[in-house]
Amino acid sequence: MRSGKTLIVCALLALTSTACQPPAQEAGPLSDYDIGAIEDIIQKYVQAMLTKDLNAWTGLWTEDAVMMPPNSPALEGREAIIQDLMAGPAPTEFVLDVLDIDGAGDVAYVRGTYSITMTVAGVPEPVRYNGNYLSIFKKQPDATWLFAVDTWN
Repeated sequence: MRSGKTLIVCALLALTSTACQPPAQEAGPLSDYDIGAIEDIIQKYVQAMLTKDLNAWTGLWTEDAVMMPPNSPALEGREAIIQDLMAGPAPTEFVLDVLDIDGAGDVAYVRGTYSITMTVAGVPEPVRYNGNYLSIFKKQPDATWLFAVDTWN
């Protein structure tokens, strides 16, 4: 009988401790401030790409970011992404148009279109690409937003 009383006391303690916990915070929609901050990061991304400013560009990514270029293996981690950028040609024109920004809490996504023009060694005319992109952002403890995942076609 003693084990039955012990079980009941343990169950009551567990219920009491659960009742004393603050309610779970539901992640609300993105604020106008967050949307503006993400749009600002996108413009910094474009500017850093055009100037090939690795210091500015590097600061826009989480350490464990993933870039998924078309027809290539995923690049995992900020260092791998930087090495890939350094190996490629710098764009002469680059535009990212935002079609949608949404999310909740500390995760957001941006969907849009892009156009990029670059001069490629051995190719007589500049090469131009147009396509779609999807980027996932994570809000950092200091309330800034950084690229976490980026893919395009």
